Amino acid sequence: MTLPGLWKMRRAAAVGAGNGGIVVEGSRKAVGGRGQSRVFMAMAVLFGIYAAIGGRLVQLGLAEDEVVNLPESRPTASRPDLVDRNGEVLATDIKTASLFAEPRRIVDVDEAIEKLLTVLPDLEYEQTYRRLSSDAGFVWLRRQLSPRQQSEILALGVPGLGFRTEKRRFYPGGSTVSHVLGLVDVDNKGIAGIEKYVDNQGLADLQALGLAAPGTLEPVQLSLDLRVQYILQDELTQAMERFKAIAAGGVVLNARTGEVVAMVSLPDYDPNNPYNALEKDRLNRMSAGVFEMGSTFKLFTTSMALDSGLVDINDKFDASRPLRMGGFTIRDFHGKGRVLSVPEIFIYSSNIGTAKMADVVGIEGHREFLKRIGLLDRMSTELPEVAHPTEPSTWKKINSVTISFGHGVATTPLQTATAAAAMLNGGKLIPPTFLPRTEEEANAIAEQVISEETSAQVRYLFRYNTEKGSGRRAEVPGYYVGTKTGTAEKVVNGRYSNDTRFNTFIASFPANNPDYIVFVVLDEPKPEKPGTSATSGVTNAPLAGNIIRRAAPLLGVKPDFGHESEALLVSYQ
Repeated sequence: MTLPGLWKMRRAAAVGAGNGGIVVEGSRKAVGGRGQSRVFMAMAVLFGIYAAIGGRLVQLGLAEDEVVNLPESRPTASRPDLVDRNGEVLATDIKTASLFAEPRRIVDVDEAIEKLLTVLPDLEYEQTYRRLSSDAGFVWLRRQLSPRQQSEILALGVPGLGFRTEKRRFYPGGSTVSHVLGLVDVDNKGIAGIEKYVDNQGLADLQALGLAAPGTLEPVQLSLDLRVQYILQDELTQAMERFKAIAAGGVVLNARTGEVVAMVSLPDYDPNNPYNALEKDRLNRMSAGVFEMGSTFKLFTTSMALDSGLVDINDKFDASRPLRMGGFTIRDFHGKGRVLSVPEIFIYSSNIGTAKMADVVGIEGHREFLKRIGLLDRMSTELPEVAHPTEPSTWKKINSVTISFGHGVATTPLQTATAAAAMLNGGKLIPPTFLPRTEEEANAIAEQVISEETSAQVRYLFRYNTEKGSGRRAEVPGYYVGTKTGTAEKVVNGRYSNDTRFNTFIASFPANNPDYIVFVVLDEPKPEKPGTSATSGVTNAPLAGNIIRRAAPLLGVKPDFGHESEALLVSYQ
């Protein structure tokens, strides 16, 4: 027997002995064959599995993504810049990111919301959960994010979130011009103020036609002067805090053109974050609120009496005793108890004397005059927010009497300032405008409502009131200021209250030939110190004087210290 054969026999015997039996070579070969078959089967199964996975990957790779209807950036949402009379930008478009989600791709809704809340803490959990749990392909989560918010959300790494670039309106001055400029919605459409006016002038149609692309819209210039606007807001804010008023407002009006140079109503809001814009106390009081103007209405009663020809500036009226009429008693606030001339009635703000002048003209003539100067009709201007004045349904003598000194008719402060300008600028009623207007253009649309002679007499009375009457605290050396105060009692629980007032004040400068009218109001001012007064001469007169002192040089009105500053009555006869 050969050595290899012997070695095989010994190995087989050893294996058999270890297993307690004899193993032959043929049996071992059969077992080995079955093992190889199992290996081949396992390999085939694994190959099949990998082939199926590979095929699915190929299928997914070749399949088109599900179409999601994402909103496209629309150039039609562009708006023109709004600029002031000096070219300073008041409103402009900027690019901003808006956050959206594809709910079908959100892996864990709860986790996604928890992460988003770290960046957007005011996100409503339940509403967001419903949106992200839906089968929608697209949902908005937050429009108009700040760059910082966008960066922080990107850092969260939440799948299924994305951003779209949109247009956002930005107001560099914040709240400074809020009530005039108005607002836009999230789609950049004007919904208030000049923004809405611009849309109504054709911008909305251009957007609908796709013709309002970026760079194709010229800026819209306004009549406002941002510098004067800031001064007006600043002075009103200080006065409101000083006298603890619940509201304040003011307008600076060009007496020759009707241009609104500045207009403010407080409390205001920030149009960049207008969360409180619809609150009741944020009303634009200057054009959308109506109020009884108190003694400033004596300006119109006096102008009416003088222009009627029935009253001369040298006439006198007995104001020694109260008037009793229809169960009412008409008294003077600080009565002199004697006969007063027309200038004295004006500077002492006599209710009795003013009522008697209105009685000379008569009820019909009184109403006709107020209607002629625009105080009984809705004012026409660019702002959509304009209120309609109120008046008695039927005018009786008692109505005419109380209206003569500012109770019974409620008007807007802006239209009151407009009518006052007509009394002082030579008798021309010029509709107010927030757009640039030349003096020639103003004269073309002006309506002569009183004579130039009457207007000159009213200017004299205005200056006289600053020198001798209740407007002394509004005096600004070199600017020859003319004034009229108004302290109206407000109606509380159906009755006029002695302690709740609406203070108004009209100023003109230069008084001998006014370029500008300043009209300011304080709603429910309180005495600065116990025992002191809170009448218009105390609260509003210094306010108007401060505005004139700061704004006049910016408006190009040069001070004049070389002439006699006392009131001078000019005769046209």
